[in-house]
Amino acid sequence: MGRLFWKFFLCIFLAQLTATVGIGGTIWLQNRARMHASGPVLDSSPPAQMALDSAAATLKFGGTGALRGLLANMQRHHLFAVDELGRELLGRQVEPAMLAQARAIWQQGARQRAVREMNAVDGHRYLLFLPSIGHQHDGPPPGRKFHPLVPLAAAILVSLLFAALLAWYFSRPIRDLRLAFEAASGGDLAPRFPDARRGDELSDLRRDFDRMTGLLRSLLDAQTRLLHDVSHELRSPLARMQAAIGLAQQQPDKATTWLARIERESVRMDKLVDQLLTLARLEAGALNAGHEEISMADLIDALVEDARFEAAAQQGRIELVGEADVRVIGQAELLARAIENVVRNAIKYSPVGAGVELRVESSAQHWQISVLDCGPGVAACDLEAIFQPFFRAGGESTEGHGLGLAIAQQVFKAHRGSITARNRSAGGLCMTMTLPLAPAS
Repeated sequence: MGRLFWKFFLCIFLAQLTATVGIGGTIWLQNRARMHASGPVLDSSPPAQMALDSAAATLKFGGTGALRGLLANMQRHHLFAVDELGRELLGRQVEPAMLAQARAIWQQGARQRAVREMNAVDGHRYLLFLPSIGHQHDGPPPGRKFHPLVPLAAAILVSLLFAALLAWYFSRPIRDLRLAFEAASGGDLAPRFPDARRGDELSDLRRDFDRMTGLLRSLLDAQTRLLHDVSHELRSPLARMQAAIGLAQQQPDKATTWLARIERESVRMDKLVDQLLTLARLEAGALNAGHEEISMADLIDALVEDARFEAAAQQGRIELVGEADVRVIGQAELLARAIENVVRNAIKYSPVGAGVELRVESSAQHWQISVLDCGPGVAACDLEAIFQPFFRAGGESTEGHGLGLAIAQQVFKAHRGSITARNRSAGGLCMTMTLPLAPAS
């Protein structure tokens, strides 16, 4: 259960608790009011009867003076002695309803339980009785009235307050999210919630929204940059082709030379389009990795043979260190093309006469090859950027279109592998490619 659940639960629990207390208090006050409305109840318990018997005996044998002293010293009971004129012996205020109830009980014959009536030597006749314990101290003070609906109204108001707070707490971020989605649908992908600190699922949702818009912004920027780079890469060979066509028209005797130039530029354009299509299919997942088992030893041997032939043109050499006769699952043509792109880059950037080293090794779960060259290396800030399409570490003067490493990265991703770059301490670049091994049959 998430944090949002507990906030809902706590708010609803507090609202229910407040309503329960209010309703319970209302019922209790109504019962109290009903008890007072029905008139006082006299105490007929055994202790009360003992107190009445003691007071009656005191009045009978000691007179009103002795009874007055007894009543004044009573701590536990609140016994009243009222004469036939309605005067209480100690001058205390007696509720008319209580006195009427005592007289009614005496007239009904329940004399030995709650009421005593005795004749005093001064000629007065006194009615002795005790109110019940609940009526001796309960009840609101005189002059103060408390309506029983007040707690219920208070409970309703507090519940409404909790409901309003809950609605405000959750409606505000939802409203902000709605406005953010409207802005995003209109093309505004700027961050909206940099300070989302609520600590619940809605805060996580707002952070996810910012991450989503950030990713969309990056994708749109990459798309714009890609269109710019593609148009730039196509403009140069098209301009050269147009120039060659114009020269061929002006110099018909050299038409063969200009046609050869046009052919080279068309080949370059065809290669560029082929690389773009391959990259687009890899990024879209249209080119799957395949399910064939590939012998990496055979693949590397064939690749090294071709690379040595190419390196010999600039008096370079290819050194293969290590051997790993293992198998991986994938598409041999894609893997060969990706590794070949890396090796060709190493040959191209290595100085004349320098060597390129290929280190092959394997573990229980992975196969790995590292390509080490003696070239100028790459700026530390560009080690990740070299895998972006059309990025060239050497600037515009560098040959090629800057798509080889981007294609290689997508190929290894499709094969659940990885490719990384780092600068060597002795100079040059080290490209490390890793692939998972095929499961043992």
